[in-house]
Amino acid sequence: MAQHSKRYRAGNETIDREKRYPLAQAIALAIGGTRCKFDETVEMAIRLNVDPRQADQNVRGTVVLPNGIGKAQRVLVFAKGEKAKEAEAAYADFVGAEDLVKKIQEEGWLDFDKVVATPDMMAQVGRIGKILGPRGLMPNPKVGTVTMDVARTVKEIKAGKVEFRVEKAGIVHAPIGKASFGPDKLAENAHALLAAVLRAKPAAAKGNYLRSIAVSTTMGPGVKIDPLEARATAAAA
Repeated sequence: MAQHSKRYRAGNETIDREKRYPLAQAIALAIGGTRCKFDETVEMAIRLNVDPRQADQNVRGTVVLPNGIGKAQRVLVFAKGEKAKEAEAAYADFVGAEDLVKKIQEEGWLDFDKVVATPDMMAQVGRIGKILGPRGLMPNPKVGTVTMDVARTVKEIKAGKVEFRVEKAGIVHAPIGKASFGPDKLAENAHALLAAVLRAKPAAAKGNYLRSIAVSTTMGPGVKIDPLEARATAAAA
């Protein structure tokens, strides 16, 4: 049986594990027990009533969180010519073409968090798909990272753009910020994420789309959220 830390057990004592709290209260409870020396990430887990094995029930998308995620995102852009200049002007951390493909391929260089590419570069980027793909770094037009509008995309990522995708178990995991943000800013981010997940609802999904929701910090226990209340507040936000 897993042994939890004193911090985890202390935080768990303040939470009714069977209760489903209003979203704002759940966030306040989750961050109220943080005692770590580092600024813990706050994550939301949303269990959906979908079958990800079915192509028409996949849930995937992006959202720009209004208060960011509290972490500087290092963005690499594969582009040439004017598009490379646009990426540099948007403060992309790394901009290049075949030179960066070669560096990743031969040196195993991966000192970046997000990758953006123009469509004409994808033939080159495809050569390192086996390196980028398993790490969730492969550019994809479905989430807007294969684009000619590199400047806007880089700015959105820097501002706190988050990708989400349903896992095999039907759960979406995504960060909503840092504990230091406080409950109000975290709640704003949570509402934005929930609204994006609701907009991404597949037409084939039937019944109660939001089955359960929980929020937790890096080292803390999960706090259950009332999905009906959360849906209503997200829709009104």
